[in-house]
Amino acid sequence: MASPYIEIEVGGRTVKVTNPDKVYFPEIGATKRDLVEYYVSVGDGVLRALRERPTYLKRHPDGVGTEAIYQKRMPRHPDWIETVTVRFPSGRTADAFCPTEVAAVAWCANLGTIDFHPWHARRGDLDHPDELRIDIDPQPGTSFEQARAVAFTAREILDELGMTGFPKTSGSRGIHVHVRIEPRWTFTEVRYAAIAFAREVERRSDLATSAWWKEERGEKVFIDYNQNARDRTVVAAYSVRARPDGRVSAPVTWEELAGCDPGDFDLKTMPERFARLGDVQRAIDDRAHDIGTLLEWYDADDRGDMPYPPNYPKMPGEPRRVQPSKARPAGGEKAVE
Repeated sequence: MASPYIEIEVGGRTVKVTNPDKVYFPEIGATKRDLVEYYVSVGDGVLRALRERPTYLKRHPDGVGTEAIYQKRMPRHPDWIETVTVRFPSGRTADAFCPTEVAAVAWCANLGTIDFHPWHARRGDLDHPDELRIDIDPQPGTSFEQARAVAFTAREILDELGMTGFPKTSGSRGIHVHVRIEPRWTFTEVRYAAIAFAREVERRSDLATSAWWKEERGEKVFIDYNQNARDRTVVAAYSVRARPDGRVSAPVTWEELAGCDPGDFDLKTMPERFARLGDVQRAIDDRAHDIGTLLEWYDADDRGDMPYPPNYPKMPGEPRRVQPSKARPAGGEKAVE
């Protein structure tokens, strides 16, 4: 008979793992125990990505074949696990998970948390992000190879700006590039900087688009500037993704990105890599950058703001949030195609 639970020691804490033999990832036969032990094995790296950030949990208590529970509010937890109160664009608030130690990440993994989604601000100043996120998202008809080419265009721009970007696979088909910034700009300003950056990538690359509406993107790679708005998250570095193959969002060097395959990194291969190399992005906190030049680009662009996601209230200066094919001219008649 399978054991109903096991206990593992993590940084001086005892974490109980219930139903450890339950298969979570059928394609590779990985269990809940494998998931928890994975997060412990890459603890230094995943905690660097999550430390003191409000973090949402994407839970699959019965494995990846079941519907996700996307949890912004922290469930009932031991008193040693920390939380932080966050404010959503709607004005409502909630106490979110605030990781400060690896044992807390392992405890959440035992709840069936597969993906961890952190904010780009820390609890010491939740109104001023310390990270610019460049989300390179392949659209239908495009490939990881095209996303990779767009990522290197982004790197070229960052180099010219004197900024260091740290790339990782998304754990799916995309690429994320994270840039530490000085925490002195609002979410609105950081989003403006992201818009300016996306437009510059689009200007330089025929493969890229900054168009918010899907009908305008065509077969191009989307630079999702809205991932820099308040309450928006991308999956954390080293986070497992809810896929049957147990793929992870893998930090890589730029040299590795030139030739890697996202499928190379999963919860069974990453622990050996991490033991051998450590966190290849451990320098990410060494320097924070100024986004002033990007804000100057934004101010000089007559196009101004772009739409927010649909769940946001109407924002000051935002253009009409209506799909172009459904927009009506000022007289009220639907535009003729």
